[in-house]
Amino acid sequence: MRCAVFGAGGGIGAAMVRALLAREDVARVYAGSRSGAGPGDTRCIPFRFDLLDEDSIRTAAEGIAGDGPLDLVVVATGILQDLPTVRPERSWSATDPEAFAKVFALNATGPAMIGKHVLPHLAKGGRFAALSARVGSIGDNRLGGWHAYRASKAALNMIVRNFAIELRRRDAGAVAVVLHPGTVDTGLSRPFQNNVAKKTLFDADRAASQLLSVLVGLRPADTGGFFAWDGSPIDW
Repeated sequence: MRCAVFGAGGGIGAAMVRALLAREDVARVYAGSRSGAGPGDTRCIPFRFDLLDEDSIRTAAEGIAGDGPLDLVVVATGILQDLPTVRPERSWSATDPEAFAKVFALNATGPAMIGKHVLPHLAKGGRFAALSARVGSIGDNRLGGWHAYRASKAALNMIVRNFAIELRRRDAGAVAVVLHPGTVDTGLSRPFQNNVAKKTLFDADRAASQLLSVLVGLRPADTGGFFAWDGSPIDW
């Protein structure tokens, strides 16, 4: 397989690159990040992109496509907190338009631009996945709060659902889904782990392995779905 990971500089993204390189059926992994750094493996080609710069995404996609179609694409980008301006809101009184704009730009618009420029280069029967979060489920929301993050992930879910519908018209065997990795021990979740049981806190490599197992095991009938790390469907 020829694979691409957007967000390879993050905890889950970097682990996803390692998990793909550990597979014998993977010939090439394109690892995208803001720094353009990557592991020292001859099968891995690092590249630079910026979620807030569509031209950089377009250039990256065109460069990757120059080598041939992609069998698997993972968008492992996202933001939850960026102090002092962005933090999960506990009340509607804490909502801020600038924070909302930044969170939506990184969690929804950026991944949408990746899909825009990468999906045309997906191989027949290829797979596209974006990392979402269970808190982006409207039906599963029992606690409220975290307005910008929840809403941006719900928007991402809708975007990928739309992509899946359009992609199916071109290729009935293709799969496009959103995945919930669980609570993973990365910089994104670390400030919010106090109430997380150890058995439900995954290290990044375990999370990547679980997500990859789910993704490669999905069938064309699953396209457009929202799945947890264990393969169980999540309510929209």
